[in-house]
Amino acid sequence: MKISRGTTAAVVAGAAAFALIATGCSSEAGADGEDIELTITTFGTFGYDDLYAQYEEENPGITINATNIDTGGNARTDAFTKLAAGSGLSDIVAVEEGWLGAIQEVSDQFVDLRDFGADDIKDRWVDWKLAQATDADGRIIGYGTDIGPTGLCYNGQLFEAAGMPSDREAVAELFGGDDATWERYFELGKQYYDATGKAWFDHSGFVWNSIVNQLDEGYYTADGELNVEGNAELKEAFLELSEAAQYGLSADQAAWDWGGGKAFVDGTFATFVCPGWMLGVVQGQVEAGGGDASTGWDFADVFPGGAGNWGGAFLTVPTTSDHQEEAAKLAAWLTAPEQQVAQFEAAGTFPSTLEAQEELAANPEPNEFFNDAPVGSILASRAEGVVAQFKGPDDSLIQENVFGPALRSIDEGTKNGEEAWDEAISLLNELVEQ
Repeated sequence: MKISRGTTAAVVAGAAAFALIATGCSSEAGADGEDIELTITTFGTFGYDDLYAQYEEENPGITINATNIDTGGNARTDAFTKLAAGSGLSDIVAVEEGWLGAIQEVSDQFVDLRDFGADDIKDRWVDWKLAQATDADGRIIGYGTDIGPTGLCYNGQLFEAAGMPSDREAVAELFGGDDATWERYFELGKQYYDATGKAWFDHSGFVWNSIVNQLDEGYYTADGELNVEGNAELKEAFLELSEAAQYGLSADQAAWDWGGGKAFVDGTFATFVCPGWMLGVVQGQVEAGGGDASTGWDFADVFPGGAGNWGGAFLTVPTTSDHQEEAAKLAAWLTAPEQQVAQFEAAGTFPSTLEAQEELAANPEPNEFFNDAPVGSILASRAEGVVAQFKGPDDSLIQENVFGPALRSIDEGTKNGEEAWDEAISLLNELVEQ
């Protein structure tokens, strides 16, 4: 989750009428009524600021001291540095799906939330989300926040300038609807490039991550074995993306930078892969680059290759916490359905709880920034059929440090597809224990 969003006040007010039970409301501060400070570390922007204030108001004596780290990768480094030191972790630590596998290898350093009522609320979540946070011994070590069903962000004004339709339903049909493929996506990108001389997507890294997440097995097999070297399906997809980038479809942007948002405003690229949490990134970047809703970005209920999940997080309680019971209560409250609805409105994060998903699907609100797109119902549609892929202990490392440099060399034009694949395999053998 790496997002920025607006306020949650209206949603929190509306959520009060949302008939769901919120674990942890209006409790005594501590066993003896003493004041307690709970620390929490998240990354990106979870959309929690207003929720923290609400929880403090409803729970006198509780103060929340929140730390936010800029990216999930840096949060991973922070968490494992403190785990190695045996100290310094917050009472609640947000864990990203991509490095949950590594956390599972040290799951005994996290509280079994069943000790604090997890079994009573486990039916909140889609079953695979709960399974992700359950270790080999059946211990539940995290409460799910969001999931990452993915749709297509596109700039309607740029589409029109290239002679393409801009209406989101027509765009979904253009890409193939339920039968959309990456081959079709790249084909349309070449048409766009030929018409405009401009790039189709921002950089190859995010496209690659989306492709990998749609495979039945990604960098690891379902039983935990490395699945990169010798993986013909993975290499074929890599070479297809490489050819598209060499054609000129990649804008060669730096991940998480985009020139301070200018690339989202000046027509540098026309499409962008958008799991729910990425919608906030788009809005934040457009605004940082001097744009607004009139810049032309929209969100379509279609995605090349079909359903896929990119991202999602969990709230965990390390065993080093001095306030495990209160931390578990706060984690449960923050991930309750009505709080997930508020979080969605604040940050675009699509809920992992069933009731919150149903609420957003049944009562879609137009998103003014994305041309009044019914974002909630679109993401509910994109979530159909999504089952998260198994992520091994070095999954995020492989994505960022093995394929990241190889894809950069393609975008920069310093290597062709075969050469870049060989670079990735070399980095894999250097960085990942076989």
